[in-house]
Amino acid sequence: MIRISINGLTMSTLALALCVTGAQAQGQGQGPGQIQGPPETIQHKTNPHDAGAPTKGSTATQTPVITYHGGAVMGTPTVYLIWYGNWNQGNGTDTPAAQTIVNDFLFGLSGSPYYKINTSYGTPTGFVTVGGSYSDNYSQGSRLSDSKVGSVVSGAINGGHLPRDSNGLYFVLTSSDVAESSGFCSRYCGWHTSGTLSGTNIKYSFVGNAARCLNACAAQTTGPNGNAGVDAMLSVVAHELEETNTDPNPLSGWADSNGAENGDKCAWTFGQNLSVAPNGAFYNMSLPGQSVSSRNYLIQRNLDKNSLCYVNYVTKAQ
Repeated sequence: MIRISINGLTMSTLALALCVTGAQAQGQGQGPGQIQGPPETIQHKTNPHDAGAPTKGSTATQTPVITYHGGAVMGTPTVYLIWYGNWNQGNGTDTPAAQTIVNDFLFGLSGSPYYKINTSYGTPTGFVTVGGSYSDNYSQGSRLSDSKVGSVVSGAINGGHLPRDSNGLYFVLTSSDVAESSGFCSRYCGWHTSGTLSGTNIKYSFVGNAARCLNACAAQTTGPNGNAGVDAMLSVVAHELEETNTDPNPLSGWADSNGAENGDKCAWTFGQNLSVAPNGAFYNMSLPGQSVSSRNYLIQRNLDKNSLCYVNYVTKAQ
């Protein structure tokens, strides 16, 4: 799904072809020192199956096929984490232990067979780097608009908490008491986009804690790491990261004729080979961690250049 906003920026031909009238609110209120943009926000839609049991998905070629539109593609992106809200609560989900799960996932994801699916697109190396994190205690309140998410990123960079990095992807990860007014839990579970800050192209993403709406933003109500909301967030984080890697400035890199990126083509499908953790949660991959030797995850499939959805990059679709 693509939601268009227009804020006075010069847009590409492809972006202009997609514009609609009357969607100007997102860019309002942006000024010097704030991220200018974006013309497109690519949303990861909510789960159409609810959080009953993971959907395996078809092994057939996904159509229409994904094609290259001539824009930039990232090699090895650097991930920056902005922990927005309160991640030190006693609710069992917005906790320091949850932050550790996220950090372990990103550590294991880099260089994994799953993430190396992106190498089929040429430039991506299949690796990511974690470049730092910052905690933001509700600087924009507990109800964010899309433009306020951009302000959170601008504030982290302008305040010297994170570097201004054109090769970065800044994740705004919100605690479960934070709403996103444009449709978190009702229209989408996360999104990514790009804009300009002091002449630098900045890629950023919103992902909310799925504990706020497990039926909409999780594939199951029990997570393999015991934190259903954050375990579900990781699947969205993977989705937004791989899409930014192959289409960093939305709809200028790899996308199909309907605007769907690699993660969109396989969204909410998890492959044929599912395992069950001791707590009854399903998982489809195990990755090494930093705080523990390994962790299990349920992560949606990714699309390779040949339009097949995979969990791991093997000789046949899983």
